Amino acid sequence: MSSVERWAFQNVPGAHWLRRTGLYWLFESRVLGFAFAPKINKLAEQLVLKHLARQVPDPALRAKLTPAYRMGCKRVLISNDYYPAFARDNVDLVTDGIAQIEPDGIRTTDGVLHEADTIIYGTGFKVVDYIASMRIRGSGGRELSEVWASEGVRNYLGINIAGFPNLFLLMGPNTGLGHNSMVFMIEAQATYVLDAIREMRRRDLVKVDVRPEVEQAFRAELKTKLANTVWTSGCNSWYMAPDGDVLLWPGFTFDYWRRTRKIRLANYKTEARAPAHMHGPRDDLTLSEAAAI
Repeated sequence: MSSVERWAFQNVPGAHWLRRTGLYWLFESRVLGFAFAPKINKLAEQLVLKHLARQVPDPALRAKLTPAYRMGCKRVLISNDYYPAFARDNVDLVTDGIAQIEPDGIRTTDGVLHEADTIIYGTGFKVVDYIASMRIRGSGGRELSEVWASEGVRNYLGINIAGFPNLFLLMGPNTGLGHNSMVFMIEAQATYVLDAIREMRRRDLVKVDVRPEVEQAFRAELKTKLANTVWTSGCNSWYMAPDGDVLLWPGFTFDYWRRTRKIRLANYKTEARAPAHMHGPRDDLTLSEAAAI
């Protein structure tokens, strides 16, 4: 950050907001090349390869570092010192697959044993397992991990799963991003969940469960939109579930924000509290009250 930027943030009202807004739209624009018009990425790919050639003069090493997939298929790394690190005398880049880990190191698929004292894993993220590892049981008695393993990672807006009433997820499947900040998505999801709680309190509902047909339509929409994106272009990425489904949001984040402003109860099967226990309608639920439920 430059001294001018520091001064502006300290003295110019709204400077932080302008900076944040500019960054948002800068990152949001990347989805055009990732999801809607992949040809746009060709220019960016050429610029990246020229940058690689400048930083890595050794052709053999440069060949190992040159991606064999389209830009954006894996998470884009932004760094000025990543490539030069591989040119250091004490660094070897091995691109062969790992056959097994042995007491003395790592044996790769070409049969070579690479001796190592310490192994640091950098294999990505478990996008679904962190949820499926929790023992969440639905109304039919089945656990969420079993449902997702047999039926795929079905969901609605990455927030609800049919057959699991009153279950609301944050950072659920198909809400991850390959181009912008996850904080924006989490805030949108939190808004949706709070609105759902308000509606349940106001209407005295004890259960909401997304309709299977709504969930199916959402899943079909995702598959259609993801079909021609860079994320389904053929690389091995942690963006994908074990069955091959891509678990990212396939479009603009502001579209997701629009769809999560208010819950549409018509998309849910609902159950009201028994009349003997009914209370007056509530539409003034505060954040503290929501957190206490």
